[in-house]
Amino acid sequence: MRLPEHRPALHRSRRPLRAALALLLLLFLAAGCGYGSRAPVAAAPAVGTGPPLSADEVSVGYFANVTHATALAGVQKGWFTRELGGTRLRTQVFNGGPSALEALNAGAVDIAWMGPSPAVNGYLRSEGRGLRIVSGAASGGVALVVDADAKVRGTDVRGLRIATPEAGNTQDVALLHWIREQGWEVDPRTGRGDVTVVRQSSKEIPTSFRRGTIDGAWVPEPVAAQLVAAGGRVLLDEADLWDDGAFVTALVVVSPTFLAEHPDVVEAVLRGSVRTNAWLKSRPDDGKAAVNDAIENVTGRPLERGVLDAAWRHVTLTDDPLAATLAEEAERADGLGLLDGNRAALDGIFDLRPLNRVLAERGEPAVDDAELGVRATPTT
Repeated sequence: MRLPEHRPALHRSRRPLRAALALLLLLFLAAGCGYGSRAPVAAAPAVGTGPPLSADEVSVGYFANVTHATALAGVQKGWFTRELGGTRLRTQVFNGGPSALEALNAGAVDIAWMGPSPAVNGYLRSEGRGLRIVSGAASGGVALVVDADAKVRGTDVRGLRIATPEAGNTQDVALLHWIREQGWEVDPRTGRGDVTVVRQSSKEIPTSFRRGTIDGAWVPEPVAAQLVAAGGRVLLDEADLWDDGAFVTALVVVSPTFLAEHPDVVEAVLRGSVRTNAWLKSRPDDGKAAVNDAIENVTGRPLERGVLDAAWRHVTLTDDPLAATLAEEAERADGLGLLDGNRAALDGIFDLRPLNRVLAERGEPAVDDAELGVRATPTT
């Protein structure tokens, strides 16, 4: 339901305050004070044609990863701005989920692509007030890669230094859970134990791998493919640990306040996301080129063709958030003592109603929230 006409004006009046908060956040992250953060890369705003929707502007965050191909290509090709009309699109590129979550909490972004672990922790830490998951983005595309010369029997990586992108991020939780399943001991907080878990940014991991300061990494694409190109070998594809090989690696989340005040804007972004995914699947070569152009714009360097091709094969783009696998990942984080709250308090983390309206417009089936979605308030 659209809000009365005075609400957009109220939101516009808060923009100077939000801009100030965003600036403070960027300075905070640039100083390295955030939990596992790196300074985000912000781009100039883009605007389509036509009148604005209920907000003059929407800010969207994502990573320069192939698992975030939807956001990268959607921005690069203008799919989002076409849906948003005269509503300006601002973008910020983050290194990982915890830093994107900080930005969402501070009001520096309204909508963000992130992994399931930061999304779950953000929801629980805020007691359900911090975010809602409104769509899926990607499945798979994560691997444990080790130096080809490392002395490893089977999958025994004891004694090795294995990196993950950030402490508490989705890959970090996956590695720690797998280590525990092998019967090995590692302190989830310090990373010390039978395996040394090293937390580094995705940008730093390939350099550390080439220099030999780490022996391997549990990472998403394209970093896994970059490590293989640098002399690594895939020791384990995480897809092999899940039923049917499907597990959520990227989601779309939104500030509940922004969703309540501007559902039309959220729906427009999701419409752009769904259309981008359909385009990427139907035209993979053009899609890879668009994603690589976007990565070059952000990082200053495109991926090598072989690295991009290898990464692309391992990622499945999907609008479905694979809610049941998110619940399982939350159980794993809880078992490691890394969940910032009660696992049972996940009810309401999903609001898939806007996405399902978009899918219905296209004649596509609705996606399921595994009974973790918001419930309509009964009328009396």
